[in-house]
Amino acid sequence: MLQEDQELDARGLNCPLPILRTKKALSLLNSGQVLKIVATDPGAVKDFEAFSKQTLNSLLEHTEIDDEFIFFIQKA
Repeated sequence: MLQEDQELDARGLNCPLPILRTKKALSLLNSGQVLKIVATDPGAVKDFEAFSKQTLNSLLEHTEIDDEFIFFIQKA
């Protein structure tokens, strides 16, 4: 797995809250820094793929471990 600069716990949150919290967390990071997001909403996979394309922030990796979805997004 990648090394993150900050982690966001979005477990138990449903759309659109994981995306909204991610947007806020990314606003506090510098360009090039990496945010790790842990979510439990199955819809998060498509949501984060779309979010990264729309915002030009890079979705570096996403995995699923024990019903949790882990995303690494690098701020543009």
